[in-house]
Parts: sequence; structure tokens; C-alpha cells
Amino acid sequence: MKALSLDVVVTRGGSIESRHRVHAAVVGPGDSVIATARDSSLVTMWRSCAKLFQVMPLLSSGGFDRLGWGDEELALACASHGGEPEHIAIADRMLHSIDREEGDLACGPHEPLSARGAKLARESGRPFSRLMNNCSGKHAAMLARATTAGWPTHGYERADHSVQRGCLAEVATWSGVPIDDMPIAVDGCGVTVMALPLTAMALAYSRWGQAVEVGDELPLRTATAIRARPFLFGGTDRFDTTLIEETEGRVISKVGAEGVHTITVPGMGLGIAIKVEDGALRAQHIAVLRALRMMGVLGEELSPRLAEWGFKQIRNTRGEIVGEIRAES
Repeated sequence: MKALSLDVVVTRGGSIESRHRVHAAVVGPGDSVIATARDSSLVTMWRSCAKLFQVMPLLSSGGFDRLGWGDEELALACASHGGEPEHIAIADRMLHSIDREEGDLACGPHEPLSARGAKLARESGRPFSRLMNNCSGKHAAMLARATTAGWPTHGYERADHSVQRGCLAEVATWSGVPIDDMPIAVDGCGVTVMALPLTAMALAYSRWGQAVEVGDELPLRTATAIRARPFLFGGTDRFDTTLIEETEGRVISKVGAEGVHTITVPGMGLGIAIKVEDGALRAQHIAVLRALRMMGVLGEELSPRLAEWGFKQIRNTRGEIVGEIRAES
């Protein structure tokens, strides 16, 4: 088994000022754990990384197709999007197609996550809305699941609702963790979230990636939508969009809050789960790229766009470079 060193350090001058400890698990074909960093069995909330599985009950039920939805809706349902006008328009369209409106979304409003989205929202003078929430596509899809199944839409976000029971069952199937063994909580967007060991997260993404590679209908359909619409999956300045574009879809990664990230490389059958122990976003993308390089998915020399995510300079208020954020040597 390969040992990965994924810790990220923050330097000032020639000294290490801060260190972010990073845990990880890598699962390959045959459901085998083939690489780890620190505590690969760490149990943590899966956050938005679960979206690829939470949309599957809507697909498998036929409800998605009855609504006439396509790649745009599917990519947004899986997205942690940047709240840009294109994202907002599709989320709004999804709601209107099921005779719902923004107020039916259980997620709260927040500032768009992408710099472009935030700038355009401020310039428009429009208050931050639920449609700008990075999870509005997921919530619209969950409302669609309830609507097309004939279930009450009120409380669709709660753990005891049929929508969430279906999502949890899907996660259990792919991860191998029984629902009763999953700690359950409430995500930042208000919907049910589950906790899993990193090994189970990596296993789910490995299995999903292999299913994509052999042409299983629902995973392949989802991957095709994400690969075709990477901007909708993230946004103008979003890491997952950049990684998908720069690898031409060979790698599909999904960001989660509090330092959680899961990645699949379908052509290699790999699933990778990463957790920055202190939840720091500034370390998260650096650790993901380091893991992909150590596993031979990416070369040592990154493309210019990816290199911007793999190493950060620290500047003081005078614009002077005074340190850096990088993978620990």
C-alpha cells in the first residue's frame, strides 16, 4: 500500500508558520485500498461530495426524463455552482418546470461563490437569493423527486422524508455503509448530510468511476453531463471546473465544505477521498493536486491553469511576496 504525504504548509520567509494535516484514502479496482494518508478510516461529513449519488433516485425513477430535463439540469443538480447568471437561470427553470418557485427551496440565500457571480450580483443591486446558493440545483432536483413521485414537498430536506431516505439508500449502496451506521446531520444548505469513513467515500467514487467506464446508464449519463457542462458544475473560477476542463474529463472531482473532496478517475478505476483536518479551503485544492500527482494521474508539471491552484503566494498589504502555501516537501 502506498503512503501519501499530503500535508500543506504555510510559510513566512523561510519558516513554516502553519501546517494543515491532510487525511486521505485511495481505492482502486477490486474495492482495494491502495494508498492512504494519515488516518484513512477517519469518519467525517461527506457534504456536497454526495451530490452525484443524491440525484440518482430522480434519474432511476424516470422522473427526470418525464420533466424533459437534460445535461444542463443534471450538471446543475450535481453542482456546487458559483451563483452566476447562467446557474441561476437554470435553477429557476428547473423550479418552474415543476410549478415551484424560489421560496420552495429549503436552502438559504448567500453570496455567490464565484468572484464573477458575486460581482454581477453586487452590480445588479439584487439581494442575494436562494437561487444563488451553490446547492440550488440539488434542492431543485430534490423537489422534483418529491413532485414526480407524488410525495409532499414540504420538509423534503429532512432525514425522515422519502426523498432523503432514497438519497441515503443510494449512498449506502455505493459506499457499502448501512444507513443505520451513518451519523446524520444537517448540511450548510439545510438538507440532510451523512458521515462516512474516507475509505467508504473513496470506494463509492471508485465504483462510480468504474461504472462510468463500462457504460452503466445512470453513472455514464451523469458523467457525460458533467463533462459536457463543466462550467455549470462549478463556475468561472471554480477548482472542479478547471480540473475537469484541463484533464478533458479524465478526472471528475467534487468539492465539499470543511476540507472534504472526492475524486474519481474512471479510466484507472480510482476513487480518492481527502479531508483537510482543520477544514481549511486554502489547503484543500493543493492537497487534491498533490494526491493526483502522487498517484500518477497528473504529471509533475501542471498546466498553467492547474498550477495556479497547486501553489499560492502570500502577499502583505503592500503587495510584497512574504510567503507561500504549498504541499509540504
